[in-house]
Amino acid sequence: MSVRHLDALFAPRSVAVIGVSGREGNLGAIVLRNLRAAGFPGPLWAVNRHAVEVDGVPVLPGVEAMPEAPDLAVICTPAPTVPGLVEALGRRGTRAAIVLSAGMQQPAPGGTTWQQAMLDAARPHLLRILGPNCIGALVPALRLNASFAPGTALPGPLAFVTQSGALATAMLDWANAQGIGFSHFISVGDSADVDFGDVLDYLASDPATRAILLYAESVKHARKFMSAARAAARNKPVIVVKAGRAPEGARAAASHTGALAGSDAVFDAAVRRAGMVRVDTLGALFDAAQTLARVQRWRGERLAIVTNGGGAGVLAADALALGGGRLADLSPDTLARLDALLPANWSHANPVDLIGDAPVERYTGAVRILLEAPEVDGVLFLHAPTAIVPAADIAAACVPLLREAGKPVLSCWLGGARVAPAREAFAAAGLASYTTPEHAVAGWLQLVQYHRNQEALLQLPAAQGEQLQVDAPAARAVLQEALAAGREWLDEEQAKRVLQAYGIATVRTVRALDVEEAVIAAGDIGYPVALKVLSPQIVHKSDVGGVALHLGSAEEVRLAAVRMRQSVARLSPQAHVSGFAVQAMVRRPRAHELIVGIAQDPLFGPVILFGAGGTAVEILKDRAVGLPPLNAALVQDLVGRTQVASLLAGHRGEPGADRQALTDAILRVSQMACDLAELAELDVNPLLADAQGVIALDARIRLRRPLAGEGNRLALRPYPAELEETWMLGDRTLQVRPIRPEDGERLQDFYAEATPADLRLRFFLSRREVPRTELARYCQIDYEREMTFVAIADGQIAGEVRAVSDPDNVEAEFAVQVASAWQHRGLGRRLMDKLLDYLRTRGTAVVVGQCLQENKVMVALARRLGFTTQVGPEDIVQLRLPLRDA
Repeated sequence: MSVRHLDALFAPRSVAVIGVSGREGNLGAIVLRNLRAAGFPGPLWAVNRHAVEVDGVPVLPGVEAMPEAPDLAVICTPAPTVPGLVEALGRRGTRAAIVLSAGMQQPAPGGTTWQQAMLDAARPHLLRILGPNCIGALVPALRLNASFAPGTALPGPLAFVTQSGALATAMLDWANAQGIGFSHFISVGDSADVDFGDVLDYLASDPATRAILLYAESVKHARKFMSAARAAARNKPVIVVKAGRAPEGARAAASHTGALAGSDAVFDAAVRRAGMVRVDTLGALFDAAQTLARVQRWRGERLAIVTNGGGAGVLAADALALGGGRLADLSPDTLARLDALLPANWSHANPVDLIGDAPVERYTGAVRILLEAPEVDGVLFLHAPTAIVPAADIAAACVPLLREAGKPVLSCWLGGARVAPAREAFAAAGLASYTTPEHAVAGWLQLVQYHRNQEALLQLPAAQGEQLQVDAPAARAVLQEALAAGREWLDEEQAKRVLQAYGIATVRTVRALDVEEAVIAAGDIGYPVALKVLSPQIVHKSDVGGVALHLGSAEEVRLAAVRMRQSVARLSPQAHVSGFAVQAMVRRPRAHELIVGIAQDPLFGPVILFGAGGTAVEILKDRAVGLPPLNAALVQDLVGRTQVASLLAGHRGEPGADRQALTDAILRVSQMACDLAELAELDVNPLLADAQGVIALDARIRLRRPLAGEGNRLALRPYPAELEETWMLGDRTLQVRPIRPEDGERLQDFYAEATPADLRLRFFLSRREVPRTELARYCQIDYEREMTFVAIADGQIAGEVRAVSDPDNVEAEFAVQVASAWQHRGLGRRLMDKLLDYLRTRGTAVVVGQCLQENKVMVALARRLGFTTQVGPEDIVQLRLPLRDA
């Protein structure tokens, strides 16, 4: 489930509190008092088998005694009573409950836990549960405080969602002191039912929520979480702080990739892929609350700093530079205007130092100039107290100017009591204010990172040919053969066969059973050669003397083999040597040694790792992690997050590496992660990269046995190639398939060539072109919740049909468009048939759409397909087709 019945949880018309008594410190009584103190406007009932009255409120003896079913019940009773209460509430018609009770993981009769018994009781009634072991939920605008928090929240535009009750109360206390308000304040606790994914889906479409703050200790259901996070972050900023950055302990992983791709790095990759922003500390989360609540406009990254103290300005500029931010370069016109206003000894640069004796007029004048400067996207206002002008006077003069600014403005009033009135005046005016320059810059950088993430998600990869040509069955056969033989690791020759099946260039490798076969293989390959030991028990061959390079003759091969066996017997006596791998020596002295790999994360599934490779890989620790499936733009971002990326660009006269070849290799590894469930870990180390291209010198592959019925291995649903078809329409051939991110240019051309009338019928307004950001959203879809089929003829889109489902897959909204040259040929009908068949297989309940009444062709097509049609306001026809019972 996802958003089903969450309206009853967060916007209830009536509330029951179960477990209310007059005992001192009774949890139910505290919740009841909070609800009454907040002024909840609907019916409010208290329930307890024994109490009669609490705080003047009559207490009912049971669920059955309530005059009607409450929308929301808050359960504050011991764990063993909860399943029965949930069952009784479900029978009455209640659709949401907040369970504050702890101890729900304790054993219950029947070999289960109280928590599972609670979920079993709720499921037949679709009753949603927040908690257990949480403090509750607050929705200030609705005067709902269904919690035992010590106080209530102010209304505002932020949503705060947390797994920690202690952090919830700390945030609430801090926010009230700062005058920061919330649309929702939600403690999910153990999230047995309602989890982060559900809450993100709900808040993403909530018009009262402008930004979302998350405190996470763990995440469940990776694919659901990623789909919800991507949808939410496209609509509004989502800032997350996650506990557990430090590893809980060294995880046993024999491959470099397995060791390097720790769960925290993977969570970082998930946050980045979803378009969220991660912060490291609780303080940074408080900064985010300040920034998001009060900085409403975004123009760009170029920040101007204005200050009455050079030291404060330098600290802010340093923090900005260290955080990867950008100081605005002031134009000659702006500098000239500042010269006319400021003393001759002002800084003549950004930061703009007003000098310590600045009167009020100097502040307002400088700020006005910076706000009007086109090269400035935002302003950071810094002030340290002086005896010349009271801070309150400066604040009073600046507030009207800053409140009407068309750019983001952040402020920092350095000091304590002397600047407190100024800080209060800024807060009352809704202006963001911080205690130190570093905190103010941190708030700005959070906005920068959010918008960078969004821009990265909206990058359209360059158009390319059809999907990568790979031989997945051949690779899978190698893996399954090894699994059947009881092996955990492929030997080197087998690993190279898997890479070759995916089109990754490898050095020629021949397996030899003994020394003489190795000599023959070396002669066939041509000297010099490399010799490597083969043993199922040895993964890192160089650790046991199992690698010999630059062997120039048969005698050197023989001698190396003997020494290799002796070294293995001494350093790894349990290992069985099954033979040798003989390889051609690759002479590419200026090539960079890289690592590309696959690891398995217990939550997010397969992940891709890229970085600096070679024998020092774990010392350098220069790597980046991404979630498959990747496209070319995501690969470029992955590579760009490493230090070795600057070397790959070329330096000191050396040519750069072939980035297209590197991108292609990483894309093929990503495809491998999507296709091969039997592959647990992969190390391609080193992968040599230079101007000639890339080549894999060594590879290790670890195997796994896929679990029966295993589904959703990947956190992101990969491209569904199984939905591709070839159609004949008259004498023309059409390739019909799901849309891909690389289709951006095709789609742009498709809309550009449409007639103005066709665009108006499609988008209900006149437009000359579809913006690039919109194209990116149309191409980079979440296949878990969306589907777009394109029909392609001669490399151009002839028609498209798309549908977007709600999080519960109850309702999907469709749209269809056919190129002018292909209209009236039956293509629209065939595309609609394909879409409807797909939605039926996905279990969608209802398909809906809209069209203008004048679009008679669409209305007629919809009726032939079985849609009902109803003309609504503004001559818009509502289309509806049930596919199953809701």
